[in-house]
Amino acid sequence: MDADTAVSNVVLVTVDSLRADALGTYDSDRHTPVFDGLAGRGTVFERAFATGNWTPFSFPSILASRPVFADSGRIGVDGAPTLASVLSESGVATGGFNAANGFLTSHWGYDDGFDEFEPFVASVGGSLYSRYLATHPTVEAWLQLAASPFRRLRSRLAGDVDDRPFLDTSRMFDVEHAATAFLESVEGPFFLWIHYMDAHTPYVPAPRYIREVSDSRVGTHRMLHAHTRTGLGWEVGERTLADLRTLYQAAVRQVDASVGRLLDALDAEGLSEETAVVLAGDHGEEFQEHGHLAHYPKLYDELIRVPLIVDVPGAESRRVDGQVGLDAVPPTVTDLLGVDAPDVWTGSSLRPTVRDGAAPPDEPVVSVTVRDEDVTAQPIPRGLDDGDLLVSVRDRDWTYIRNVDRETEGLYFRPDDPDQQMDLAGNVADGRGGDIGGEARTVVDRFRPLVDAHVELIRERDGDGEGESEQSAEMDADLGARLEALGYK
Repeated sequence: MDADTAVSNVVLVTVDSLRADALGTYDSDRHTPVFDGLAGRGTVFERAFATGNWTPFSFPSILASRPVFADSGRIGVDGAPTLASVLSESGVATGGFNAANGFLTSHWGYDDGFDEFEPFVASVGGSLYSRYLATHPTVEAWLQLAASPFRRLRSRLAGDVDDRPFLDTSRMFDVEHAATAFLESVEGPFFLWIHYMDAHTPYVPAPRYIREVSDSRVGTHRMLHAHTRTGLGWEVGERTLADLRTLYQAAVRQVDASVGRLLDALDAEGLSEETAVVLAGDHGEEFQEHGHLAHYPKLYDELIRVPLIVDVPGAESRRVDGQVGLDAVPPTVTDLLGVDAPDVWTGSSLRPTVRDGAAPPDEPVVSVTVRDEDVTAQPIPRGLDDGDLLVSVRDRDWTYIRNVDRETEGLYFRPDDPDQQMDLAGNVADGRGGDIGGEARTVVDRFRPLVDAHVELIRERDGDGEGESEQSAEMDADLGARLEALGYK
């Protein structure tokens, strides 16, 4: 441990499907008081980008500072020195708790280095009813929500002070309680990672949080109506889309409140003054900005731009304009704890930025996804052969996206086109567009080699190691059911 650091512990909070503009610190119309409090004390990265559009493509960077596919030719962190393993080898106690995201389990190597690890991918049981609920979590959640008055009455009659208005379909309380127990029992320096799933589809927040984020009374029947329409594949109109956004924001507020209780637990244990807190989304969420809902394989900002906040006790509050990738998280955590980062990690520590206000590297961020012929098909991307490889490169102004297998490309100038609706790639091809066309050609010429280098890196190991067909065969039924519940088959 480095004697000159005031930080003994780090808590990393990751929230699935969390857009940057879902937080009040990025969009003043949002209601996230706990997250905004973190931002007010800490460092807010205005341009933080995920390295993929969904969990299996993003998390290798968050917990191993490595690109997906780079070490084993498949998703997961097998073959990479993980953040938890590096810290554990340096004597830091480690705990990791994941709210039942099947992509973040030991099957994909995410338990590596954790002294305590629980993914809460519980047995779904053998009955037809239990397996149906496991693969239809919206139904499960609404049934539990409808039964919540009876649950509250029974709890009060039994003298139980637990007044939760719903059962734990998102496993939020499981994660929260496990993390609190870890804080109460840990001795010495520690690293704690917790991952929330509430902002992932389906969005079924407690009614209290719907009321908090709504400017009008939105009844349960309207929320059920929105889920029914989307679940049946019916057309989503403006009203339904607005209701889905409300549900999403309420789910984010639900996580916000849970993190507040976790911070209270830190304070109760006398750990607040020596614990840094890092908050990040693993990817964003689409609300028809490019024609769909959720997070289908695309690389636009609604899916790639995420919140990143680092709150270090004693450091000044600041907002940072330069872009950073989430592969900066592991080296930042090790740097805060005075532990050397492995040379193979691709990210750079943001500790100098957080501590001293030094500008981050501000280098272009590369992100990837794998797309089938149908963009709405969501097979588990076991390797690069499961579809077309898409790679994007971003700097502070430009987004470049290339379909590597089909040799098509798109280019967007975000200052004029923040929603990335106007593809300027044609200007490069035929010389149209005046000054912007000439600048666009320069950008493409600068970004194409970055895509080529990234493709070479991740395809170098494609097919190495255990065959993915064997790995798939080993996936137990419960894990498969939980992934199907998230919409992946």
